[in-house]
Amino acid sequence: MLGGVVLALGPLLWVWHQHRHATPLRRLQALTVLTLFLTFDLVLFGAFTRLTDSGLGCPDWPGCYGNASPIGASAHIEAAQSAMPTGPVTHGKAWVEMIHRYLATSVGVLILVLAIVSWVGWKRSARNGRTGLMRPWWPTLTLVWVCIQGAFGALTVTMKLFPAIVTLHLLGGLALLALLCVQVVRSAQFEGGIAPVAIRAGLRRLLWLSSALLVLQIALGGWVSTNYAVLACTDFPMCQGSWWPLMDFRQGFELWRELGLTGMGEHISFSALTAIHYVHRIMAFIVLALLGVLAWRLNRVVAMRSLSRWIAALISLQLATGLSNVVLDWPLVAAVLHTGGAGALVIVLTWAIAASRTDPRTRAPVAPETSASRVPA
Repeated sequence: MLGGVVLALGPLLWVWHQHRHATPLRRLQALTVLTLFLTFDLVLFGAFTRLTDSGLGCPDWPGCYGNASPIGASAHIEAAQSAMPTGPVTHGKAWVEMIHRYLATSVGVLILVLAIVSWVGWKRSARNGRTGLMRPWWPTLTLVWVCIQGAFGALTVTMKLFPAIVTLHLLGGLALLALLCVQVVRSAQFEGGIAPVAIRAGLRRLLWLSSALLVLQIALGGWVSTNYAVLACTDFPMCQGSWWPLMDFRQGFELWRELGLTGMGEHISFSALTAIHYVHRIMAFIVLALLGVLAWRLNRVVAMRSLSRWIAALISLQLATGLSNVVLDWPLVAAVLHTGGAGALVIVLTWAIAASRTDPRTRAPVAPETSASRVPA
């Protein structure tokens, strides 16, 4: 925890120094943007931790064999590595896991500071009769969520990479990105007096639908990764030389079970891993097509064109890295970038939702009341 606090001091001092003459709202906005950036980096490092099989590099929590760092646990790590040289516990994997925990703690400290500063500033403004800061409900919700996310991080280790827990931990990290993104947009709107962009009701519904399906697709991708099902299909566009390979959906999508096992304790079948992979692939075509349509529709709104270009670039990245994972035998760089692209899409779509509103002129008109429909008093 002390390591996380020390790491958090760097960003805090940098924001204070760079914006020491700025308004409280501007300083808060800068800290929120920086926290969003560092949280995105944390999500990437979490993917790196998972993909390098370092999630159990220190098999206890919050320390490493009861120590604050792998240095104090070197004897335990050496014994575990000698017993199983390619196992989950090595000196390198222990450092990767503990650095991830230090970074996560520092992000938690930054979010705690955001919540405290928001509450103090808002109460001071309200006491002086000013409205210099927004109501601090979003920072408070983010603080609650990061505590929940920390609990899932602990369960990831103590439950030995339980697939459902690891997938929820990934989704929780992306939800944290969305919460911070909303705060960045809201603070910019509040400070600049900028109203949300009015867009057609149909486009607004498409935006929400795309976001919902993106979350579902990310959950499916997390399920592929946490079950190590990426290499169940090593060809494209077919899988195992077939358009519809042998698949066991019941085993594959049995959610509450240990890694590599069924709910009955048996080893999971290869056909179950194939089902996990292939469902994610089929859903990818649907989501990519929908996001392509969304990017095209948003490009017709002048104020949303930059976001539409980001969406187009990111779905291209996701397609390229997804194919690389299959045909290039799951390269580490492509796999980490695939997670990063998903996180960036969450930020961009959240930004689009927070920065827009439904144009009331495009809402469905209410049918006028007729004499036949009136109920007599």
